[in-house]
Amino acid sequence: MRLILYALLLIAFHATAQQEPSLVRDSVHAKNRFTISGVIRDSLNGETLISATLSVKGKTKGINTNAYGFYSITLNPGVYTLVCSFVGYQFRMIEVRLDRDIKLNVDLLPRVDLSEAVVVSSRKRDANVKNAQMGKFSLPIEQIKTIPAFLGEVDLLKTIQLLPGVRNAGEGSAGIYVRGGGPDQNLILLDDAPVYNTGHLFGFFSIFNADAIKNVSLIKGGMPAQYGGRLSSVLDVAMKEGNDKKLQVDAGIGLIASRFSIQGPLKKNKASFIVSARRTYIDALAKPFISKSSQFYGSGYFFYDLNAKVNYTFSDRDRLYLSGYFGRDVFDFVNGRQSLKVNIPWGNTTGTLRWNHVYNNRLFGNTTVVYNDYNFNFNAAQHTFEIKLASGIRDVSIKQDLDLYPFSGHKIKFGGLYTYHRFTPSVISGKQDSIVFKPNNAQVKYAHEAAVYLQDDWEISDKWKINAGIRYSWFQQIGPYNIYKTDANGNRLDSTVFAGGAPVKTYGGAEPRLTVRYAINDVTSLKASVTRNLQYIHLVSNAGTTLPTDIWVPSTYKVKPQLSWLYAAGLFRNFRDNMFETSVEVYYKNMLNQIEYQEGYTPNTLEDTENFFTFGKGWSYGSEFFINKTKGRFTGWIGYTLSWTWRRFPALNFGNAYPAKYDRRNDMSIVAMYSFNKKWKASAVFVYGSGNAATLPQRFYIINGVLTQEYSRINEYRLPAYHRLDLSATLTPRKNEYRKRKIEWVFSIYNTYSRQNPYFIYFDQTGSPFNGTLQVQAKQVSLFPIIPAVTWNVKF
Repeated sequence: MRLILYALLLIAFHATAQQEPSLVRDSVHAKNRFTISGVIRDSLNGETLISATLSVKGKTKGINTNAYGFYSITLNPGVYTLVCSFVGYQFRMIEVRLDRDIKLNVDLLPRVDLSEAVVVSSRKRDANVKNAQMGKFSLPIEQIKTIPAFLGEVDLLKTIQLLPGVRNAGEGSAGIYVRGGGPDQNLILLDDAPVYNTGHLFGFFSIFNADAIKNVSLIKGGMPAQYGGRLSSVLDVAMKEGNDKKLQVDAGIGLIASRFSIQGPLKKNKASFIVSARRTYIDALAKPFISKSSQFYGSGYFFYDLNAKVNYTFSDRDRLYLSGYFGRDVFDFVNGRQSLKVNIPWGNTTGTLRWNHVYNNRLFGNTTVVYNDYNFNFNAAQHTFEIKLASGIRDVSIKQDLDLYPFSGHKIKFGGLYTYHRFTPSVISGKQDSIVFKPNNAQVKYAHEAAVYLQDDWEISDKWKINAGIRYSWFQQIGPYNIYKTDANGNRLDSTVFAGGAPVKTYGGAEPRLTVRYAINDVTSLKASVTRNLQYIHLVSNAGTTLPTDIWVPSTYKVKPQLSWLYAAGLFRNFRDNMFETSVEVYYKNMLNQIEYQEGYTPNTLEDTENFFTFGKGWSYGSEFFINKTKGRFTGWIGYTLSWTWRRFPALNFGNAYPAKYDRRNDMSIVAMYSFNKKWKASAVFVYGSGNAATLPQRFYIINGVLTQEYSRINEYRLPAYHRLDLSATLTPRKNEYRKRKIEWVFSIYNTYSRQNPYFIYFDQTGSPFNGTLQVQAKQVSLFPIIPAVTWNVKF
């Protein structure tokens, strides 16, 4: 497969050689050129626009803004008409006379719902054809809000699941599996802070509050060199900066949760803030139905989260951001009859400090400091016995990114990062009367992680464009840590002790990234990419237990980093003036050093969990089809994926290959949105997927009067297919001219035809083996029938 990398490099070299004369001319005339640079913003609230397009009318040259709305383009002297555009905004044309370097900030006006005589359109939608990047989707939060939501709660992760190549983790779950990768192989960022647990309500909702989010980007192929540490994808979520023009309040009341956001200027056009909060009231709704005399009185569940961000613009060159997220789930179970009390809190905390600095009109820098902490706790008490279980991960990171625009056709990005990790895979303690049970089993692990990268987005000619990059990553486990030498029975014979901070094991490697685009014509292009990724931290899951035993662990003396090669190619074509975007992509991914628990493992917090890991490899391949209608009253997309995902572990399934638990042969999503008029709009979602792979009992034996099960090979069976139809309608009453508030009613139906999709299968036993009446019957558990919901939103 590495021959593909060499072939792509040869193509890129050939395209460069063809353009050598023009490159010479560029260097000769570089001193005679001038640069236009600035920031593109929303004219109503001052928010910077990510990936807005600034192009030169009559020329193919153009540039996209970076993650902070900054752009820079260098041209020969002359008079130009600049066209600035962004999805959901009215484009703007600006004429400039370029005889010197120019600082030009551009404000774009958002499109409102237009009259029936005018279709709703967006920016020039040719980025999927023109850009070298493969497998990237950018979704504005306003589009996400129009899609039917489970229990009325807008969920960006569930929207991401509707894209080709992305599948969900099961009924109602917010987890994602991308191109055969596991849930830990996705780098999920919230304002540059990695998020280790993305779910509320045991995974049924994501932690992302739509009222606080500005933009969502998914990259599932051809990952740029600026990203790393994961094998499968990047989900980059940017929080709003806050309205720097006026005070704005948003609120919403849903079926199970309410939201409240406030944003506004601290100093008009210079500093702003946003605070957004959300809380469920499942506990409050259930409380009246549980009497004080009930043995379950005091049981309940709720979650809440808080997003906050503040920024200050010191000058045209300097801007400072401080953002944070805090979220918690709390589950309480009380059984008064058995004197049992269980308390399970878990959640994320993140904090991000960023400094933007414009060094000159061609060099933009961003320095980031990140703190994040995920922890899970289990507390149980019965009579005089108490037990506590805890796990988590804590990071402190610093990162420097630089965007360099040396001359027309090049956008160079380079930088580096460092992270200090602290892992707590499992800590247990307890108490019985006055006896304290606190074994020395903390298993806390520490590590350094660092990386440097360089990439160039190079438009060689109208036909050829490449995005080439190299990333070098480094990971070191440090002490305190003990390595034990054991006999065949696991008894410890000797040990090697590493003091705090002492190097234990070091890993590292180069991660080349290359994407090549060849434009057949203005509306058609071919793309191919190859990427190598290393992943040093891992989420290990035990499917054989219902306890929350999924834990994050680092690469160690025993655990090697995961490694993948991803090869992809695709045909991209637009129709009818970019009204329809279409693409076909094929991919193959090879994954080494995959991790699972050993067969028959049961949680044991008294011993290091890495002693129970087994290692193997995986591979995935498939094709993805995508049709997206971007203009008109009727918009939406159809995505279909045909794929295979396999695993092979020498110590599992007799060493034979088996389908991964997230293998799904067919996966299809249909999303439709229609705007009737200014008051009414509707949307619908239909999803279909092949059934999940499952390991089920094949035979039952009675041994010494006990019913014993013999299980199939791993994932030998398939559950029934999954399909569902969701509907939604939004009513926006005419705004009262004497009042500043805007009201919106959202009516939604989840699982419209009440499909009983399988959540899991269990076997029900009736009768007795001693009198010949024993019967064992497989039964299906389904979670959600048809669920209607109403949400009320208001904006001041």
